[in-house]
Amino acid sequence: MRLSRSRASLAVSVSLAVVLAVAPVVTGSAAADPATLPPAGTSADGSRIDSVQAADGGGLTLQVFSAAMNKDIEVFVQRPADTSAPAPTLYLLNGAGGGEDTATWNARTDALGFLGGTHVNVVEPIGGQWSYYTDWRAPDPKLGVNRWKTFLTEELPPLIDRSLGATGVNAIAGVSMSGTSVLQLPIAAPGLYRSVASLSGCAQISDHVGHDFVTLVLADGGGDPDNMYGPQTDPMWAANDPYVHADQLRGLNLFISNGSGAPGRYDTLNNPYGLPGPGGLANQVAVGGVLETATDYCAHNLQTRLTQLGIPATYDFQPTGTHSWGYWQDELKKSWPTLARGLGLPEN
Repeated sequence: MRLSRSRASLAVSVSLAVVLAVAPVVTGSAAADPATLPPAGTSADGSRIDSVQAADGGGLTLQVFSAAMNKDIEVFVQRPADTSAPAPTLYLLNGAGGGEDTATWNARTDALGFLGGTHVNVVEPIGGQWSYYTDWRAPDPKLGVNRWKTFLTEELPPLIDRSLGATGVNAIAGVSMSGTSVLQLPIAAPGLYRSVASLSGCAQISDHVGHDFVTLVLADGGGDPDNMYGPQTDPMWAANDPYVHADQLRGLNLFISNGSGAPGRYDTLNNPYGLPGPGGLANQVAVGGVLETATDYCAHNLQTRLTQLGIPATYDFQPTGTHSWGYWQDELKKSWPTLARGLGLPEN
């Protein structure tokens, strides 16, 4: 199935509200005392943890200075209930809003409560709106300097490991925009992550449909795609395309999921995970349906490529489901056995 450019353009230009504005869900998280968090020091590149504070509802809020971006990045951390034994780390990335809005794993799902029952550090960067969590070739007038690949692969992990006394074993999960990023980052930093969960992400970004999808997402946030990877003919697009470099995903525990775009169980009037009212439901079904159809196209192409390469992965392709949080909450839980396998933790 090939999604037309006009259909994808209409979907994203109308609104990304289906991803960015849904009803909140009460969550739980493991509490931690900031006073018990040991200093991480300053890395050779100048990155450091500037401050640690208790977060509302439990967990910690870190201000981490990124030398590459020359600014502090807020990072939410949930530690396991038992901090006496070192734990592995799950990096949990938000969607197009970067966690700077109200559409976050914390606010829209029970992910923290679910993960709080496991022996894992959860690390959730708050920032990177519309950035695709990558290193941009040039500063953007709207989005500024984006060096998120450097931050997530070189600057943040050593600080987290030292400060939390982590094991150094990592996994990464992302949704929508960051469903692309979590496939790019392990390729950029081999060995850093052992498991990956990509939920409703578009892996094939240098293909015309994938490129148009990324371009339109960036346009919704005011960013210029030429500042990210250049014009479509620029080799940077293929260089950062997980589909093109799928052979470098070998050895990872991979979980890849997507809905079909057809209305499903969470696409009902005033569903707690959806947009309110008849207008909200229409938006979720129409816009969220086309967005999910686009990522479904990418995900199935990636499945075909990985199969050709003999690279195993766990796939969950549902016959229904739009681009919205209720489905992603379910898929994160389904991905846990795959994530846990790489983290060395129980799968159930």
